Amino acid sequence: MRATIWGCRGSLATPGEPTVRYGGNTTSVEVRTSSGRLVILDAGTGIRPLGLSLAAERPASIDLVLTHLHLDHVEGLGFFAPLFDADCPVTIWGPRQQGSSLRERVAAYLSPPLFPLPFEQFGEHVEFVEVGDETWSLDGLRLTSRGVRHPGSTLAYRLEEDGSTFTFIPDNELGLDPESGLGLADGADLLFHDAQYTPDEYRTRSGWGHTSIDDLPPFLAEAAPRRAVMFHHDPTHADEALESMRDRVRELAGREVELAAERSSYEL
Repeated sequence: MRATIWGCRGSLATPGEPTVRYGGNTTSVEVRTSSGRLVILDAGTGIRPLGLSLAAERPASIDLVLTHLHLDHVEGLGFFAPLFDADCPVTIWGPRQQGSSLRERVAAYLSPPLFPLPFEQFGEHVEFVEVGDETWSLDGLRLTSRGVRHPGSTLAYRLEEDGSTFTFIPDNELGLDPESGLGLADGADLLFHDAQYTPDEYRTRSGWGHTSIDDLPPFLAEAAPRRAVMFHHDPTHADEALESMRDRVRELAGREVELAAERSSYEL
């Protein structure tokens, strides 16, 4: 299994010189299984360049796994080239919705007046599967989904293949629930976890659904992942600020901790 980051910014895309080292695109991660199957985690603006990269070798199918429907995790969908390719089946997995369906929510976003064309343009090659707290398999890749502490219907995922584990928890507020997502992260080889706020920022943003860096080290101590990666960078944080936050987490955790960066790949 290989995971490649195409977007790791939270809340709002932030291109430009201050974010060049770690990237300004919002959340999207490419996962390639040992069989070559393509699984994509979230559809922020990073999914646009990911889609363009697939032009040279069209995948047989795509599984797009959404954590939730906040705009920074779906705003790239309408610019994801394979959605316009009727010969490329796309299955969109995501959390069950209250008062509506996953398909209806996505279709409302990708239709006028928010999008220039009606959702029906994408055709029957796009299908939807709603999930809750459950486990399923895709060609030997085992996925486990669990709800985490974030406003709205929000899931995090544990992906397991050939004895290796990747856990993806991009949006999670440990300050309100220190054990949220812990079962998914336990003993993972690779963990991407929300680390959006400084302690000062979190004092005025409790309940917004994101983690203060001071709340991350106890979680890491309990979960004990082999590699820990700080994810979902705040749009106001330039590269130097992120590195300062990383250094604080390293000091508090007493272990190596990394910063997510666009185009970084992790082999498991």
